[in-house]
Amino acid sequence: MVQRKKLGEIFLEHNLLSSTTIERVVAISKKLNKRFGTVLEEMGLVTGVELASALARQYNCKMISNFARGSFSPELLNIIPAEVALQNILFPLKREGNKLALAIADPTDTKVVSNIAVNNDLSIVPFVATSKEINSAICINYFGMDIEESLRRTVLVVDADKAILDTISHILKKDYLVYTASDGMAAYKDAIAKKPHVILTDKDIPKLDGYGLLNSLQNLCETKAIPTILMSATTSMEEESSALYKGFFDFIHKPVNPPILLARVKRAFDFFEKQNYLFMR
Repeated sequence: MVQRKKLGEIFLEHNLLSSTTIERVVAISKKLNKRFGTVLEEMGLVTGVELASALARQYNCKMISNFARGSFSPELLNIIPAEVALQNILFPLKREGNKLALAIADPTDTKVVSNIAVNNDLSIVPFVATSKEINSAICINYFGMDIEESLRRTVLVVDADKAILDTISHILKKDYLVYTASDGMAAYKDAIAKKPHVILTDKDIPKLDGYGLLNSLQNLCETKAIPTILMSATTSMEEESSALYKGFFDFIHKPVNPPILLARVKRAFDFFEKQNYLFMR
């Protein structure tokens, strides 16, 4: 078995972190049951590029950047479905014979990569890239969408009923820039490409329901901190407590009451801004 250096050792060697900081982050990562590198990036102690560079050294891989706007054929993209690419943060770079060059954000997650190799009779050549670069490549090449970040406060509203979308948008648009989506997969794409500050989703939406959308968002470093509010016509206390237990920031009963909607969305924005202020200090 190959003995790899620990990430902390690599950061220490390159004077990016002190031994005391490493010990503290290791303790936090164990407490939160999160990867050490993920916690470092979320806390702003290392950049995405620094983390990718350290992972490349740790796993003896090459690092790649600035590929998002390259030219990739439909045949190449078809090797990995968009949903798989999104949920696992990877992107096909080039195929030569039975070799596939693959951009990955986490070289420790080998199961999906192995499945891609076996299912397509390919040998994978991994290249480490930042999750931001990979997500940008996915948005541009699979969905024809550029990643954008508005200077205004933004809300993504997700509901299969256009009348409800229009009603909620009308209530919110005086205070916020409102994006809308009619199914969970479209919402997931918009969350990555448009980076809304708050998401408001119905429970029963096509392709990826409200709970599935939340799970997908929580799997990405870039979207896991977005306060997400569940809307449901179910008024039971069990439904509400289940939603909160599974990670939704809040719960709104349908049909929505405009003052309650505005108050809870404002509360989510206050939380988002305080959270980001703490990490940016």
